[in-house]
Amino acid sequence: MSVEQPDIDLFQTMINRALEQEVAPWYEQWEEAGEIPRQLWNILGQAGMLGIDMPEAYGGAGAAFEISQLAIEEIARQGYGGLASGYNIHANIVMPYILHLGSEAQKQRYLPAMASGEVLGAIAMTEPGAGSDLAAMRTSAEKVPGGWRINGAKVFITNGLHADLVIVCAKTDPKAGARGVSLFLVDASLPGFSRGKGIAKIGQHASDTAELFFQDLVVPEELLLGEAGRGFAYLMQELPRERLGVGAQAVGASEGALALTLEYVQERRAFGQRVADFQNTRFKLAEARARLDMARAYLNQCMDRYHRGDMTATDAAVLKLMLTEMQCDIANDCLQLFGGYGYTREYPISRFFVDARVQTIYAGTSEIMKEVIARSMLGKA
Repeated sequence: MSVEQPDIDLFQTMINRALEQEVAPWYEQWEEAGEIPRQLWNILGQAGMLGIDMPEAYGGAGAAFEISQLAIEEIARQGYGGLASGYNIHANIVMPYILHLGSEAQKQRYLPAMASGEVLGAIAMTEPGAGSDLAAMRTSAEKVPGGWRINGAKVFITNGLHADLVIVCAKTDPKAGARGVSLFLVDASLPGFSRGKGIAKIGQHASDTAELFFQDLVVPEELLLGEAGRGFAYLMQELPRERLGVGAQAVGASEGALALTLEYVQERRAFGQRVADFQNTRFKLAEARARLDMARAYLNQCMDRYHRGDMTATDAAVLKLMLTEMQCDIANDCLQLFGGYGYTREYPISRFFVDARVQTIYAGTSEIMKEVIARSMLGKA
């Protein structure tokens, strides 16, 4: 990593203090409620946790990119999978989109407010009839005097219930396929914007997830993000960072699950000995440690490539495929070592298990990742 260890230690202390004081006492309540209080984002902004690697000119801390990934990893390691996903969307996806693609006016308008938590971000790509196949989206944006009229619906939108600003992907040229997609900065207060109720999920309960609707919503011309018709290219350009965030989440959550399990198997006794003394337990723990060390090495390698600007879509696909599948495997094996207690909500390992499952689905399914990798090897069929 290019970042110095004292900087890592400083930010890790700050991140842990904020999580200990502002998240840990109430997270179970948020899981029960199915959403995180909107006020938390203001608190995280005041704590300096939002926009960590954004330029100071836009309200960020100006820290290294690796520190922002450390924040995601640490949130996930402590078992706050729902918060990690919402944080990843806001600070690791929406803010960089605006920084990299936005006009100076757009950056000045939104980034400081997002760094403070005043504005919460979401990105709306997935539709009821178009998941990983973004080129099949039906949400449309029609050019009108002074802006664009958007009609359509999006589903499974993280931060959807509370978002103040949504990057909306819409078709501006229905006949152009992937080349007809554009991105818009949509203020949630605009007429024609509405939200469905929160979507009940099997895991990541505290991550508010909603369906969004756009009915004759007019976005001013100045809130087109980047150039019209280049939305799909922008999505591909920004995917490596999104998948790095998912990879950091996978590594952090796996570390957290393994730490819980190591503690449990050394305390729990069965058949006159510690669970840790059974060969099966020791082999499962050893395999988890080995896979995690390999995963972290590749994550660090990809972050170095991202820094240099040469991380490819294939690199990102390999990272997401292997690290999220590893996370699910480790969570499953760790829960098994808890026996019946692992299947109860009394033990946090159960949350690590259910929170892991969606990691192989969002940001591109494992099957799509395999297609991306195979095409890079064989050429597009």
